[in-house]
Amino acid sequence: MTLNKLNAYTIIRPFHVIKNGEVLVDEQSAGLQEFLRSLYDRFAGQYQKFHKMDLLSKLGWMAAEVLLQDMPMDKYPQEDTALVFANRSASLDTDERYYDTVQDIASPALFVYTLPNIVTGEISIRHKFKGENAFFVSEQFDIPFMTAYVQQLLDTNAAQACICGWIEQYHEDFEAVLFLVEKEGRGAALPFTAGQIEKLYQ
Repeated sequence: MTLNKLNAYTIIRPFHVIKNGEVLVDEQSAGLQEFLRSLYDRFAGQYQKFHKMDLLSKLGWMAAEVLLQDMPMDKYPQEDTALVFANRSASLDTDERYYDTVQDIASPALFVYTLPNIVTGEISIRHKFKGENAFFVSEQFDIPFMTAYVQQLLDTNAAQACICGWIEQYHEDFEAVLFLVEKEGRGAALPFTAGQIEKLYQ
């Protein structure tokens, strides 16, 4: 087993953004929707599909945008970058919104987002990733499981790089903590271990 490298990490919590230990955003906000829109304006530029996403997808998508700034992934074939995420609430927030529309006319625009793994699809479309992806649901961020899963992907050459982490959103409660793991070091180049992830996640 080789020790893979944690080359970048991003933390989005109310209402701040941290990348590789540096605070990029620390502001007051009227709510999650407004906060994500301000991050989009600051970090993303023009990507019209963003405005159609549900809140969970916007949160994960924005976290990936910040994570990958100055970390180009085009050196890898499209099939060689994996995505592995987890959260507690799955897509429950959007499920509830969709159920509310069923009383009148069901909303196809909301129905699209009634699976949590849609966020992996939105990130994949944006960055043209075609590698393995998974979205797990658990009561809390199971860091030993996540690190072991990603380690196996890279050690068996199922992927050369992996974006992994925790993307949780239910109503106005939210948290996204993403990590870029690669076989070779660049950027932050920290050791990819459960202990290191636990230290950063606190």
